[in-house]
Amino acid sequence: MRLLVLVVLSVALMVVDARFTLLKPVRSQMSLVLMQSYWITDLPQRLWQGVASQFGSRTELVAENEKLKTENLLLQGRMQKLAALTEQNVRLRELLNSSALVNEKVEVAELIGMDPNPFTHRIIINKGERDGVILGQPVLDARGLMGQVVELMPYTSRVLLLTDTTHSIPVQVNRNGLRAIASGTGNPERLELRHVADTADIKEGDLLVSSGLGQRFPAGYPVATVKEVIHDSGQPFAIVRAVPTAALNRSRYLLLVFSDGRTAEERANEAAQAQEALDRQGGGPIIPATVPKPAASLMPAAAATPATPAAAPAAATPVKPAASHPAAAKPPATAPTAAKPKPAAVKPVAKPPVAAPATNGGTE
Repeated sequence: MRLLVLVVLSVALMVVDARFTLLKPVRSQMSLVLMQSYWITDLPQRLWQGVASQFGSRTELVAENEKLKTENLLLQGRMQKLAALTEQNVRLRELLNSSALVNEKVEVAELIGMDPNPFTHRIIINKGERDGVILGQPVLDARGLMGQVVELMPYTSRVLLLTDTTHSIPVQVNRNGLRAIASGTGNPERLELRHVADTADIKEGDLLVSSGLGQRFPAGYPVATVKEVIHDSGQPFAIVRAVPTAALNRSRYLLLVFSDGRTAEERANEAAQAQEALDRQGGGPIIPATVPKPAASLMPAAAATPATPAAAPAAATPVKPAASHPAAAKPPATAPTAAKPKPAAVKPVAKPPVAAPATNGGTE
């Protein structure tokens, strides 16, 4: 009898709760009571999970810290070598009168949205025109190139990925410099190289980097890795498929590359001006070096009027040739009166040194 009463009461409560709102306040109050009971019954399990996670996270953090230290040392070693190569590249470009930039300016951006259209591969980033972003600006992540900016808004931008069917990028094989065009296929994990000769030297595992020939992407950045090369004897071109190096579907933080905005002609003109300035600086010391030579040739003529003791050693050189003449003995007596005719001291500059003592002796 009690069981029947309880069954009827339960059915009545379910019908009332399903069709009316009378029991909602009661159900909300009961949920508070049940929540406390759930929390108490689940407390031992949560305590055990918390303790296990504390010890487990500490072990993982220690292991991750050691791994990051090792990677940091390796990267520092690579950076030292890269710094040397960069300086060498700068010196070689100076020798070639080239002023291309080696280090580009970059700015970090964050992905905030994706295009819902499944047939287009576009993303939205949180940097726009107010941040200095321009159309066609390259975008890359920590692994390689991702795409370029195709639409600008004040605070956001839309980026077209490399794998979009409407996108192509000039690349070259890093191993031998073979040039090609990598086009998107609509598959986020695949690129195709168009019009590659069947006899071209390209094989699986080759790294494809940007060649910079399109004047849009900077040269030297990783683009993709060759995954498959299919040769068909009946076709003039091989089928080459590659996998993008960038994590197009996983990267959250991106880099905007600000390349040199000057044209090739402007860079060449600036390099030529810099070379001319360098030539002028290098040729400056040569001109003063030739001045003392003619001045030294005039010293014997100017030594005819010794006025200071410092000029006495210089006057010793013309005395020797003067000693061979008979009239050379009289100049000591005329030394007090040599200061009277001052214009006569200037005339011997234009005359031979030998004729000057002869005329002086005649006047006395």
